[in-house]
Amino acid sequence: MTQLAKQHERARRRGVNPVVYWIVRAGLQPFFHLYFRLSRIGREHIPSAGPVIFASNHRSFLDPFLIGTLVRRPIYYVAKRELFCNRLQAWFLNALGAFPVDRGSGDGDMITTAKAILERGDCVVIFPEGTRVRPGPLGHPKRGVGRLALETGAPVVPLAVIGSEAVRRGWRIRPHKIRIRVGRAITFPQVQTSSRQLAQAVTDRIWPCVMLQWEWLGGQSPLRRVAIVGGGALGDELAAVLSRAGAEVRTHATGSELAGPRAVLDAGTHATLNGAPVTVASADPGLARALCQLLRDGGLDARRSGDVVGVELAACRGDRAVTAATRHAA
Repeated sequence: MTQLAKQHERARRRGVNPVVYWIVRAGLQPFFHLYFRLSRIGREHIPSAGPVIFASNHRSFLDPFLIGTLVRRPIYYVAKRELFCNRLQAWFLNALGAFPVDRGSGDGDMITTAKAILERGDCVVIFPEGTRVRPGPLGHPKRGVGRLALETGAPVVPLAVIGSEAVRRGWRIRPHKIRIRVGRAITFPQVQTSSRQLAQAVTDRIWPCVMLQWEWLGGQSPLRRVAIVGGGALGDELAAVLSRAGAEVRTHATGSELAGPRAVLDAGTHATLNGAPVTVASADPGLARALCQLLRDGGLDARRSGDVVGVELAACRGDRAVTAATRHAA
């Protein structure tokens, strides 16, 4: 049996190490309340007994421990398999309720372990984004949470954590206000085996509830409005791409004409997307990230890479390409 298989087996059969779990929690909870001024809103929505799936955004390595303070029973959570390479670290994380997931591969072992934990009446935290997403608005969810909700019938409690992304600078943990808001539990009919389409449909029902908690806490909302300055045929084509993604697009406009989260694109004078430059006039990399996602949703293969002036976007569709770079305010 491999090391990862052992971690799964322990989570399924034995659960947390009660001595390690409660000692660590007894130390962390007062620390969170005093050092981070932790605020927990909506705890009355959490079922007091029985299986529960917590669906949350993910900004920091602290998130599972912060969410663990919401209930007076152990909470289990998934963690990337790379954290289980060191035997001592793997044992400690497993003792606290973590079990490994192979991200991006539709990990069947992770789903099997989560189902076993829920079937015995315990709680599981799922981060539908699949990884930490920062800064800016929330990322796009994977369908695993929908599949788990359907195949177990466990209620899904949507919640959002804000402020945890700001506590760490290198190895230093800084004091910063952290808030958690919990929404009403959602239930779905149980099925024996869910299809990809059904699991995605359920995930698409859960995620707006998480976004509602996030935006109530003051988190940045998704990019919904885009202004395109000039551009002719290029501007029209970009408008079509962004409209397909559901954005409200104003062509031949300026950023001052739009309220709320926005990106302003200068489409230049080129007639097609073939090699034409597009500049995102925003000092906020989060808006650039949101625009990148909109381009993907609209049918472009958008990618981001680091750049000395901020975040660079590279998008392509077939042999057509568009590049955009955020320019920080001087």
